[in-house]
Amino acid sequence: MTQEQWGQLQRKLLGTVGKNNYANWIEPLEFSDISEGVATFHVPTNFLGNYVAQNFGDLILHQLAESGQLVRRVNFRVPANSAQRPTAASVSAPLSDAAPAPSLGADQLPGAPLDRRFTFDSFVVGKPNELAHAAARRVAEGGPVTFNPLFLYGGVGLGKTHLMHAIAWELQTRRPDLNVVYLSAEQFMYRFVQALRDRKMMDFKQIFRAVDVLMVDDVQFIAGKDSTQEEFFHTFNALVDGNKQIIISADRAPGEIKDLEDRIKSRLQCGLVVDLHPTDYELRLGILQSKVEAYRLQYPGLEISNQVLEFLAHRISTNVRVLEGALTRLYAFASLVGREITMELTQDCLADVLRASERKITIEEIQRRVSEHYNIRLSDMIGPKRVRSYARPRQVAMYLCKQLTSRSLPEIGRRFGGRDHTTIMHGVRRIEELRVQDGQIAEDIEMLRRTLEA
Repeated sequence: MTQEQWGQLQRKLLGTVGKNNYANWIEPLEFSDISEGVATFHVPTNFLGNYVAQNFGDLILHQLAESGQLVRRVNFRVPANSAQRPTAASVSAPLSDAAPAPSLGADQLPGAPLDRRFTFDSFVVGKPNELAHAAARRVAEGGPVTFNPLFLYGGVGLGKTHLMHAIAWELQTRRPDLNVVYLSAEQFMYRFVQALRDRKMMDFKQIFRAVDVLMVDDVQFIAGKDSTQEEFFHTFNALVDGNKQIIISADRAPGEIKDLEDRIKSRLQCGLVVDLHPTDYELRLGILQSKVEAYRLQYPGLEISNQVLEFLAHRISTNVRVLEGALTRLYAFASLVGREITMELTQDCLADVLRASERKITIEEIQRRVSEHYNIRLSDMIGPKRVRSYARPRQVAMYLCKQLTSRSLPEIGRRFGGRDHTTIMHGVRRIEELRVQDGQIAEDIEMLRRTLEA
């Protein structure tokens, strides 16, 4: 780091610590050198060195790393030619931040690493996640804040973390000047507790209030932890008041997070709250097809049929990570044993995954839920009447039975008043057509499916 760069860093510190603190404690520092991850500053007195290390050490370390310097410790040393006896004070980065690289130009931000696989290009967009994707894209443009915070919620493996990483990578390209911090709620709490223990709350507050974009993953983790919630609330308010962007993720909506303070729930709900719905069949199939494109380079000559992909998209429906892991295992197994990927190999290789993903929803439950939804008697839906008010709900129930159970068409037909399997097939195809043409039908099916899978 040059003296000119240190001068630029000093000006940033002036804006953070204020004129009085800067004049008393930062201006007297003289940059010496950076060697093997240790930045050394000369100080005029032992007292000043100890005070700066105790009260501003973490902040200086953070700013050095923010400027691209690979520094893990800062030393404040009285020069050997000083009238005082030469001693040194130092401050080190936490173990998890060794060789920190908090700027977006590196592979990690303060607290948590970024995964290079999680970009917008690798995110498969479908109806269940299109709103979340569009909102994340808007925030990643780095322009004026339009909704704050952006709150993404949904179950495991639906893409929350992927979108947050994608936002960070996109900001690296579009707005490298922004100070972006991405970390989990657990890491936020760890840093808070560490600051309390080391009596460095001023540094903690200054670091987190100096960011331009704060991204906190799995915020439900701080629920029930009163002191951490208190500090999170004040940090949140300070950033919103400063027109800085906040992006939050959780496994459920703000109002549904147990033991989260009402004032925090209210703050989280004041922006854009977006639900990443469970994946539908088309999205799961798209994800598999996207992965296959990548595997063609890794496993040249090893092909997989659409039949196998469709089978996996139907059978493994609750978690995208499990779905992707199943495909990875399938390719690796076929490559190791030197066999083609067939339906037989798929069922043998993934027997345990398929058993765990076996749908427990029954035909009877589907029939009951559909009749309740459309406010008709169950006997009328199953019975022989062909009037539209009964026929359409009947076809919806047939479609859901095909999608959500492993029962054969003849067996489904028997449960619908002894109908032929071709009748079931016709009903399923009709609903598939209507899902595209009729938004109300598509909404009804999505609502019923989510209720049944809950």
